[in-house]
Amino acid sequence: MVMINERQQMILDLLDSKEFVKVNEISDALKVSAVTIRKDLSFLEGKDLLYRTHGGARKQSNFAFERNISEKEEVQVEQKIAIAKRATAFIEENDFIILASGTTMHYLARNLRDFSKITVLTSSMKVALELCNNDSIDIIQLGGGVRKSSGSVVGPFSETILKQFSCNKLFLGVDGIATDFGLSTSNAMEAHLNNLMIESVDKVYILADSTKINKRGFGKICDIQKADALITDPGITDTDFKILSDIGIEVIITDN
Repeated sequence: MVMINERQQMILDLLDSKEFVKVNEISDALKVSAVTIRKDLSFLEGKDLLYRTHGGARKQSNFAFERNISEKEEVQVEQKIAIAKRATAFIEENDFIILASGTTMHYLARNLRDFSKITVLTSSMKVALELCNNDSIDIIQLGGGVRKSSGSVVGPFSETILKQFSCNKLFLGVDGIATDFGLSTSNAMEAHLNNLMIESVDKVYILADSTKINKRGFGKICDIQKADALITDPGITDTDFKILSDIGIEVIITDN
């Protein structure tokens, strides 16, 4: 059990109510010096209770770290299933669509079993294998170097093949959505491929649970304005909903 003093607990309580708190805000609220607060923040960060940032602290890191796909499959499962199911409402017969990589894309592929007369281009081997269960769906699997951690292909071969096609819709999972950084993923090569996918379609649907909002991955895909719609769960805050809507992104929230 981590032992902290009363003042340090008050700092954590402040962070429970606000996503980010500045040092001077904490100092004013607790009536102690900024030097004392910085020492407290360093101590609490050392105990993995918060993350220090320039000028303050936040309860959770805003950086999205790369994780193996098997680990991702255990996180936010209900939200991802609901998001994938909601996304099917935007797929129509005779569509030519791109499904990028990621666990939410796997769930979306499972929901396409009753579709016919659609063509799916994908960088995900797991998506392609899932779609093989439907004889009516035409599948184009991008080739290239395999990212074993994600079960997807990336690199120049993938990009060359992708440039031979034009699709009308892209369904893209991301690791981070930040208004000041854009859409991002934890792998730079995948980010570049995703950017090319965006350039080759008419409409971009981002499928991401609310924990991805205000996060950044290592590789920037594009500015956030390139997204046409975000399909997410009810965990999105009213503030983030308004910010994204004001930018011009259609925010679609699942029922659960």
